[in-house]
Parts: sequence; C-alpha cells; structure tokens
Amino acid sequence: MVPIVSIVGRSNSGKTTLIEKLIPILKRRGYRVGTVKHDVHGFEMDREGKDTYRHFHSGADGVLISSPKKMAFIKRVEPAPSLDELVEHFYSDMDIVITEGFKRLDKPKIEVFRSAVHPEPLCTAADNRVALASDVELTVDCPRFDIDDVESIADFIEARFLKAAKPRA
Repeated sequence: MVPIVSIVGRSNSGKTTLIEKLIPILKRRGYRVGTVKHDVHGFEMDREGKDTYRHFHSGADGVLISSPKKMAFIKRVEPAPSLDELVEHFYSDMDIVITEGFKRLDKPKIEVFRSAVHPEPLCTAADNRVALASDVELTVDCPRFDIDDVESIADFIEARFLKAAKPRA
C-alpha cells in the first residue's frame, strides 16, 4: 500500500501552503507524489457551459476529459469511496500520497498550527499525530518543526514513510 500522510489543522493554519512547498522538494528527491483534498461540503470542479459540465448535468454517471498532458474524471458516487480505496484505485503508481484534511481518519497526521489564528493545536498522539509544524515553540508528544522549515519536514516524511521506496531517476 502506498503510504498516506495527512496534513491537518484548523482553517487558515497553512495546510495548503505547506503541501505546495513539500511537493516540489519530494519531487526533486525523485519521488512520485499524489495528493487528495478532502472537502466535507462538496465541490464543483467543472464550469457551467463547458462540454463536460453539460454531459454531467445531462445525467452521465461519469465524465472523463483527456488531453496529451492531463486528464480529469468526474463520477457520481454513492456511497463515497474510502481514502484507502481512492489511493488503491488512482495512486498505485505513486510513492506517497499527501492528503489535506481527513483529520478524523486513523492515518498519520502532520498538524499545521499557527498561534495567531488558533489558541492551541487540534490533535494529539491519540489522534495519530506524528509531527507538528508550528510558528511557536511548544512542548508536544511528537517531533515539532518550524512551520517554515519545509526541508526538515520533508526529511521527516522521507525517513518515516519513504525509506523503503527508492526515488525514481
């Protein structure tokens, strides 16, 4: 199974920013990285008036758009697949999957904490938090990294989750 690491934290803590900084570091090191964004509210990826939007809203159960460099697939699902099912189906060729969200799942979590935004961290080791990236020194039950020290966070991810994976040339 491809290792999954969830980047979690409260709103506006910097989860997306951390992920977008981690990806190029891990890519430079030779790893294939997939991401999954959890959205409890639902989302619209397609734009009204576009062909794929029209196909889907005409009742198609699945719509795929493909070009020479990328593809996108939109499918009606009931019930929603589990994170493990999504990773197994879509990311079997990746070295690691980084998720944003999924804070309630029993996956290893790196929490992003900003003291100016929230009074205290969200998770503990009981929540499977394996590291904390924060803007202040805190005594916690796991390794703590400065929120801007992304190289060290990448080192941690590599040592803990990718040591068995060989970087691709």
